[in-house]
Amino acid sequence: MRYQVPQFINIEDKIFGSLTLKQFIYIAGGIGICILIWRVIGSISLILTIIVCIPFAGLAAALAFGTPNGRPFIFILEAWFNFILSSKLYIWKKREKKPEAKQKITENIADTVFIPKLSNSKLRDLTWSLDINEGSNPGTKETYENQNGKR
Repeated sequence: MRYQVPQFINIEDKIFGSLTLKQFIYIAGGIGICILIWRVIGSISLILTIIVCIPFAGLAAALAFGTPNGRPFIFILEAWFNFILSSKLYIWKKREKKPEAKQKITENIADTVFIPKLSNSKLRDLTWSLDINEGSNPGTKETYENQNGKR
């Protein structure tokens, strides 16, 4: 038995001529509002009725056929309403930074040098300290002369 796989499922069906159901509802709603405006204001002035109906007809046409940036106009209208109705409070206070006085280092840097303990082995620590302090290595000639007072 073979089954037909549906294709083009993201395209809405055309129900009323070349209009989809949503497009038809938007156009019918725009026409309905224009008819109501004509019934209320039409007895006063035809020009005033046309001027008041143009924004509603334009909105209905934009909702039915408008797709700016490939998105339906209703999404843009919804984002606009959310922006208008949401609270917007932007506060910016300029803070002046006070200049901090730099402290002068009066201590001898050699006295404040911290030699980290590298390992748990005393032999490695001794080797490392001897490599760092080559002048105080007991095997060198300079250290021997310094210890005996000769220069």
